[in-house]
Amino acid sequence: MPESTIHDLIIIGGGPGGYTAGIYAQRAALKTLLIEKGIPGGQLNNTDEVENWPGTEKISGAELAVKFSQHAAAYDLEVMNREVVGIEPGRDRHTVTLDNGETLATHAVILATGGSPKKLGIPGEDQNYGRGVSYCAVCDGFFFRDKTVVVVGGGDSALEESLYLAKLAKQVYIAHRRDAFRAGMILQKRVLAEKRITVLWNTVLAEIQADGQGVNGVITKNTVDGTTAPLATDGVFVFIGFEPNNSLVPAGTKMNANGYVIADDKCETNTPGIFVVGDLKEKYAKQIVTAAADGCTAALAAAHYVENKKGGE
Repeated sequence: MPESTIHDLIIIGGGPGGYTAGIYAQRAALKTLLIEKGIPGGQLNNTDEVENWPGTEKISGAELAVKFSQHAAAYDLEVMNREVVGIEPGRDRHTVTLDNGETLATHAVILATGGSPKKLGIPGEDQNYGRGVSYCAVCDGFFFRDKTVVVVGGGDSALEESLYLAKLAKQVYIAHRRDAFRAGMILQKRVLAEKRITVLWNTVLAEIQADGQGVNGVITKNTVDGTTAPLATDGVFVFIGFEPNNSLVPAGTKMNANGYVIADDKCETNTPGIFVVGDLKEKYAKQIVTAAADGCTAALAAAHYVENKKGGE
């Protein structure tokens, strides 16, 4: 295969991590292609307001996504709007297969496919995402100051986020499907001692209700006797788990028990030339700014990898 037809780097995913990687890759003069199956920014477009992006006090997620795309375009980053269906690592080249059957060759790959919060799968959930339904208390809790919210879940994340929301909201309900939490005992003690938190044991949500202003209530269901009841609330926060979008991760690539890809401090996996950034990567904090930091690191490391690889050929 002629060298002119081979990419130095292919980035899969056009969220904050992917676009940051693209910008840094272009600055490093790599022949780079970013492939995104949806719209630029990924899940960022579903965020009503972003208030923790350094240097910008408040911006809508969609507007920030456009800025990422425009910044990359200023560096002439090539972007393809297609779906990747497979990645095949190779000793000499890696192969990326698209949904139309086309295959692309590349020296390095950055996986920036992110992840998705597990959903309840009940009426009103998808329709009211960003209008009272949230999967991130740190991101959206500010908007519920002095209001009432319902948190769904019983693990560490649910209780940690409930304690955070209790600092802002006037009332926090925790709906847990069992009669005991799965979270650590210290968190349980803190939650049970917090006056603004009320636990609804053996309870799930059957429906999320809303009006023109957003969420205004839920229908709860008792898991023991099946009875239902209305509950007024301004918001619903769901913390029942997170699913990494790892279907494209090549076989043999190390992942932890939860499906997150394990990478070193250069964001490189155990498969040479395959890098991972953002919410797909095993790490402590999943934020826009940490995804961007990963993108920077992975692109610089990929540039070094490609330079050494070409030098050895």
